[in-house]
Amino acid sequence: MGLVVQKPIVGYTRSMNLTTFLVDVDDTLYPASSGIWEKIGDRIELFIHDRLGLTWDEVPALRRELFRTYGTTMRGLVMNYAIDPEDYLAFVHAVPVEELIAPDPQLRAVLASFPQNKIIFTNADERHARRVLRTLQLEPLFSQVIDILQVKPFCKPQPEAYLLALKLSGETRPQNCLVIDDAQRNLLAAAALGFRTVLVGQEMAEPGIDFTIPSLKELPRVVTE
Repeated sequence: MGLVVQKPIVGYTRSMNLTTFLVDVDDTLYPASSGIWEKIGDRIELFIHDRLGLTWDEVPALRRELFRTYGTTMRGLVMNYAIDPEDYLAFVHAVPVEELIAPDPQLRAVLASFPQNKIIFTNADERHARRVLRTLQLEPLFSQVIDILQVKPFCKPQPEAYLLALKLSGETRPQNCLVIDDAQRNLLAAAALGFRTVLVGQEMAEPGIDFTIPSLKELPRVVTE
């Protein structure tokens, strides 16, 4: 999408009136180095191989095309192959989360320090999200989980998914919400609607994303009271 820039680490002010955080799950609440997403990716390819009867050589190209065109592989499979989304989500998220991540007291303290309403907004399902939250001992800090099934037939990065999430959150103005995600395309879509944005886990961001932080534990560096 053109030139990338590194965003400065500065703080928001009170005048921005942030009242809600919409936080992604995978590779956002925990480091990408955990390996969870790689294992989910393996399960996605196994699902395509088994359910559609494709060869292993055919699977990666289809997965990439569906992800690029429809926002998620699942949405593409639903629209083109009539797969059961709940069956798909249960299958691909059957990974040993508890063996790959552990509670982080520092992260918990950081999130607990913010008075804003904290809501999960994920392209996974609620079962997977809550499993991750329980493993990290963060579940009590989040008032709500908005998952891909609640915004169907849409998903991030589609604008309709963000507008549905806004409604489900009880907010009325995107400007009051901070979207925290590891995917740049998700944040660019949110920013276009007026949401504030923070990219997690990368040093470089496309123009249009407000700030970058190496991990969620660094959130106080960009959000200040």
